[in-house]
This record gives sequence, structure tokens and C-alpha cells, in this order.
Amino acid sequence: MERVQPLLAEQLCKRCNTDDLVFDTTAELEPLDEVLGQARAMRAIEFGIGIRRKGYHLFAYGPPGTGKHSIIKKILEKKAADEQAPPDWCYVNNFEQPHKPKAVKMPPGRASQFARDMDKLLEELKVGIPSAFESDDYRNRKHMIENVIKERQEAVFGEIQKRAKEKHITPIRTPAGMALAPTKDGEVIKPEDFEKLPEEEKSRIQEDINTLQKSLQEALSLAPKWESEQREKIQKLNREVTSFAVGHLLSELRQRYTGLEAVITHLDDVEKEIIEHYEEFLLRDPKENKEGEGAFRAMTSALTATPLRRYRVNVIVDNSQVKTAPIVYEDQPSVQNIMGRIEHLAQFGTLMTDFMLVRSGAFHRANGGYLILDARKLLLSPFAWEELKRTLQSQEIRIESLGQMLSMVSTVSLEPQPIDLNVKVVLVGDRMLYYLLSAQDPDFEELFKVPVDFDDRIARTPRTDMLFARLIASMASKEGLRPFDRGAVARIIEQGARLAEDSEKLSTQMSNLLDLLREADYWSIENGNPVIKAEDVERAVEARIHRSDRWRERTMEEIQRNTILIDTEGEQIGQINGLSVIQIGRFAFGRPNRITARIRLGKGEVLDIEREVDLGGPTHSKGVLILASFLGARYCQDRPLSLSASLVFEQSYSGVDGDSASSTELYALLSSIAEVPIKQSLAVTGSVNQYGKVQAIGGVNQKIEGFFDACRIKGLTGSQGVLIPASNIKHLMLRKDVVQAAESGQFHIYPIEHIDQGIEILTGLPAGRRDANGIFPKGSINRLVEDRLIKLAGQARNFGKSKSQGEKE
Repeated sequence: MERVQPLLAEQLCKRCNTDDLVFDTTAELEPLDEVLGQARAMRAIEFGIGIRRKGYHLFAYGPPGTGKHSIIKKILEKKAADEQAPPDWCYVNNFEQPHKPKAVKMPPGRASQFARDMDKLLEELKVGIPSAFESDDYRNRKHMIENVIKERQEAVFGEIQKRAKEKHITPIRTPAGMALAPTKDGEVIKPEDFEKLPEEEKSRIQEDINTLQKSLQEALSLAPKWESEQREKIQKLNREVTSFAVGHLLSELRQRYTGLEAVITHLDDVEKEIIEHYEEFLLRDPKENKEGEGAFRAMTSALTATPLRRYRVNVIVDNSQVKTAPIVYEDQPSVQNIMGRIEHLAQFGTLMTDFMLVRSGAFHRANGGYLILDARKLLLSPFAWEELKRTLQSQEIRIESLGQMLSMVSTVSLEPQPIDLNVKVVLVGDRMLYYLLSAQDPDFEELFKVPVDFDDRIARTPRTDMLFARLIASMASKEGLRPFDRGAVARIIEQGARLAEDSEKLSTQMSNLLDLLREADYWSIENGNPVIKAEDVERAVEARIHRSDRWRERTMEEIQRNTILIDTEGEQIGQINGLSVIQIGRFAFGRPNRITARIRLGKGEVLDIEREVDLGGPTHSKGVLILASFLGARYCQDRPLSLSASLVFEQSYSGVDGDSASSTELYALLSSIAEVPIKQSLAVTGSVNQYGKVQAIGGVNQKIEGFFDACRIKGLTGSQGVLIPASNIKHLMLRKDVVQAAESGQFHIYPIEHIDQGIEILTGLPAGRRDANGIFPKGSINRLVEDRLIKLAGQARNFGKSKSQGEKE
């Protein structure tokens, strides 16, 4: 087998050729108008906002920092610019059922004008109606009605008085009321004198009194009826006067709102209500008597003591200043902020409300346009997700208090009339949320039919390099940063490939890129450079790492002090340097780990010590099981695998997962079986399949750099290096110091495709291939492994025979 050669320095980091960047500074470049690297997402957004069907709402998902919010908002603004402003909405009082306010839809800008017109109407009526009741005409007509009743009363009582006078009887007032008494010579006869009269005369007088008393009682019984008739006539007069005072004012409003049937109907109801309750306009406004009272007290007084409040208009959506379809982003998507709410005022320990305290939510403001919500915040807000789904399914906005929603209160509250909904909702979140909702919520796929998948990287080509440069120019101009020269742009492009963990890709995480531009601008000022140079970008990158790498420095310090046991020189049997990645926040670094393997006679088991103590994850355990399968299939096809092997990550006190160390563990096993030492100057990463092929892994740059740092602090010898999967070559974007060490022959990166290639580099012995007779060549690693396994199988067979013979004896 041909020996694997180390990679060349230019293969370890794909540098950006500044000759391909045809500009001196980014100030010369045109800003980038297009969205870079999100063609799939762009097409999905355009489709989602273009199709006007129920359920075709959008869910935009992707890694944080890819510009989901800004891209979506930009596209929506472009689309909304061609759409008309939506109608206004307001709530008015329902005079028949006050707890069910009516929703009124009006053209943009008309609702606020309607509210002002109604307030003006009330002010005019508070003056006009009292003035009408103070007019001479009203007083004369009212006086005529009162005189008619008075004359009727006087006529009836005059006749009774006349008859009484003829019979010498006169009415007198007593504590018990009106009474009749006989008279003589114009004087009331005293009781003792009345008793002296003859019986016949007394009987006559008493009979006359009884007759007159009966007539008087009949007259008095008619008085309430006459008063009722008088009140009815006065009420009718009052309504006529009120109707006259109101009629011409409301006629003007009806003409102003011709064509708006809901408004006309409401004005008709208002007119009936005002005429029916005209006396409310004759009372002095309580607020006028409360000079200097606070705003809150004035509001509560207005709510409880001002009956004219019910004629006002509550505008909940005012689009008078809106020229296009609205785009609303609700940063705190609670139920009340989305759906609207009903406010209450405390008055003497009681919570009170009315239709004027209905408040709009994000759905109201976005109605007729677009609503953007953060999916994570929405799901964390109690009941918000269910209310969102209910609203989108019913296509109407229904405002309810949480007490009503949960059926926790039985008191009468407001039930505002639902408002028709026409909105396109865009949820923004990460991929995990999208897949979880798709799997767990049956309503999700019916409501959010348009997935918008944002990519976190794009292909790196000379064309995209120039587009990336224009993107940098756009960001610098928007943020007010200094121009970047070609070298700085090239270094940023290289860092973009590093963030993408692929030399052939560029990261589209705009937040990271923007942070790097800002920090490079800061260091250019510190360095006194008129434009931002590559050295400023490099210093920004280094400073960002330095702010987060305390734990990495501590790890390397412990390796240097031999607290963490890592050998970078010498050879050991069954011992090898593995590589892992530790992620702390947004900072990741590589750490070398010692992996050891021990074998003995057994039943063909490869024991994963990490799994046995619940420190190994399922993917790591899978990699260990693959090792047992590889050993059995390659070396023991016609005999049992008669060993017991144990594998462990030394000095590992936390969980271990992933199969990127499976090839490393296999090398340790082969070394232990063949009893051939492995070079400790080399570290290994890569997963392996059942056929011995080495497969790509993640974090290759951090892993290589982690072992390089360990070798550097212990001293570079020129024999140190790392074995990586050959399929990871395209992912290499190593630090400058690592590349320089490789270029000077101090450090080596070996690309491995098969286990046999790796074992040759690690041991210095040939791996060996089976000949025509199926035998590995003598002195090869594979021959040594197979011979040892054959020997173990023989020992197992002999041990089994001895045990069986002993049992027979």
C-alpha cells in the first residue's frame, strides 16, 4: 500500500486571492441589493406572500444570525408597497345589548374622523338641547299643556265648590286631609252647635256632605290620570324638541358618511337613544365640577358618572397615516398583545369596564397586511399558541379575557363583536421548533403550509467572493464604518469560510459577520489606520477568541503541567491520542484525550467503559459496536472472536458522545492485540464503518489546532501531526500558525481513507493485504493481529476442553 503523504500547506487553508478582488477599498463598490445565498428561502417567501389561500402562512427557520428577520421584512416591505392600506376598525355601543359592542369597518382614516365627529356632536348637543328647552316656544307650549290640565281641575273643583256653597257647606283642611263642614252666615258651625240642631236638619246636612264628599273623591281620583296625561304630553313635547335639536345635526353626519351602512345604522340608533334619554343632556357634566382632579380619577368618573360616554366611538385601528399594507412585528407575543384586551378601572373596590376600554392587539394592527412573530417567544407565552391557531382557523379576531377563555369567571363581561381577519402570518424560529411542531401538532401543517428554510452557508467562488465584498460594503455603509481594503475583505472571506467549517463555503450568519466588521473598525481606530486593513481584522478575530478562551488556556496549562496526561513523544502499546471538541457558549476549541485499550481472553466482547458508567452517548456506543463487527468480519470469519477488550477515554469526567473517535479506538485495539506500539507524537480523529473506511467528522479545524497547541507547549519536534479523514480536506481552514508549522515541516496533517493507511503511519509497520491464499504477509500489522486472535481462539478452545474434562471427572 502506498504510504500516505502529509498535506501541503496550501491544502490546510484556502486563502482568498486579493487579485480576484478588483477594488482598492469597499467605498468603490456598489451596495449589494440582493439577498446573498438564500435563493430557496426567497422563492418560498415570494410564494407564501403571493398565494392568498387559507392556511398558507409562513414559518421561516434556520440558524440564528442568518438575517431571517431583516430579509423577511425587506421582502414584505417591497410587497406591501404595492398594496393599499387596510380599513379602519372601531367599536361603538350596542344600545340594546351594551355588553356586546358592535364592530364597525370604515375606509382608512375615516374611523378617527368619525370619532371626532361624534365627540363634536355631543358637545353641540350639550349646548343645543338645553337651549331648545330654554326657548320661549318650548315654554309656551309646555305652559299650554299645564294650563289645560289646570283648567280642567279648576272646572271640576269649581263645580263642587259651587254646589257646596248652595248647600251652605265649605271644604276645610284637617290633619287627616280635605273635609267638608256645614256653615251658617258664612261661618263653620261648631260641633257642639251642630249637635243642637234638629235631627231632621242634621240628617239633611249629613246627606249633603256625603254626596259632595263622593263627588270630591271622584274628582280627586281623576287627578293622577290628568297628571299622567300631562306628563305624556310634556314627554312627547320634549321628544319633539329634542328631535328637532338633534335631527339637523345627525342629517349632516348621515350625508357625510353616505355609503357606510353600518355607520348610518348606528347614527339611527344614536338618534333614537338621544331622543329617548334627552334628560341626560339637561344635567351638568360631573367633570365640570371637579377642577384639578387627577387624570385617573377623571377617567373613572367619566366611566361611572357620565352617561354620554356611551355615544362615543372607540377607534382601535387607525390607518389614517398608513399608505400601504401594514407590517407588524410583535416583540412580546402574549395573548393580550396579539388578540387585544379589555381593560378595567377600579371604582370603590369594583372593577368596571365598557366598550371604550377595548384595546387592539397585533392582529388588529396587522389586519390586511402582515404579522411577524418569534415562534419561541410565542410558544413560551401561556395560551398564545392555541389562540393564534384558533384565530387563523376561524379567520376572525375575538377579544376575550383570560378568565372567559378559561371559563374561570361567571360574571358578566364584554363580548366585543369579532372582526374579520385577513392577514399573512410569518413565524420565525429555528429548525428544531419547526420539526417539533410538524411532528407533535396536527394543526401546524394545516396552518403553516409554507416552510422558509434559511441556509447558513453558500458556495465559495470568485463570483460569490465579490458579492461578499459588496455585502461588506453595504454593511459598512449602513453602520457608518470605515472602508475595508482588499486585504481586510480577503481576511473576512477566509473567516467566513472558517465559520462555515468548509473551505469551499462561506457562512451566511450575518450577525457574526456584522460583529466582526464593527470590531475590526474599532481596532483600525486603535491602530490609527485610515481604512480597515487585514491586520485589524486579524486582531478583531484574535481579541474575540481571547475574550472566550480562558478554559482552553487552563486546559493547555494542565497538559503542560502533566495534570492532564497527554504524550506528544515516544511510543506506547494500546494507547493513542484522540481529539474532541468542547463548546462553551459560541466558542469551541479542541482538546486532546488519551484513549487506551486492553485485551484478554474472552467471548468476543468489546466493552465500552464510558457506556457502562452512563457517560457514553448512543452514538459513541454505536461506534464501539462497529469496532467489534469489523474485528470479527476481518480476522475471525471461520473462528470465534475470543477476546474481551475494554476501551476508555482517560481522565474523562463528563459525557462522551459522537463516533468521531471510533477509528482512534480501533487503532488502539489493533495495537493492543498485535502488541505493537503506537507513536504518541500523532493524534487521530475520524469515524470508521464496518469495512474499515474512515469517514468525515465535524470540528476538524478545532481538533487539529487543539493537538497542535498541546505539542507546541510541550515542544515541537517535527514528527508530530494529526490523522484526519481524507474527506475532511475540503473543510480545512486552519490558523496561520498551524499552516506555518506545517510549511516548515514541524507539524503534519495526514489524510486517511482506510484504517490500513492510518495503522501504517501510527506504527511504522505495513498493514498488509491477504494474498491469493487469503494470508496476510508476515510482519504486517494485520498478520500480527490475526495471529494473536487465532492464538486466543486456541486458548479459549483448550480452556473449554479442560473445563469440560474437569466436570466429567
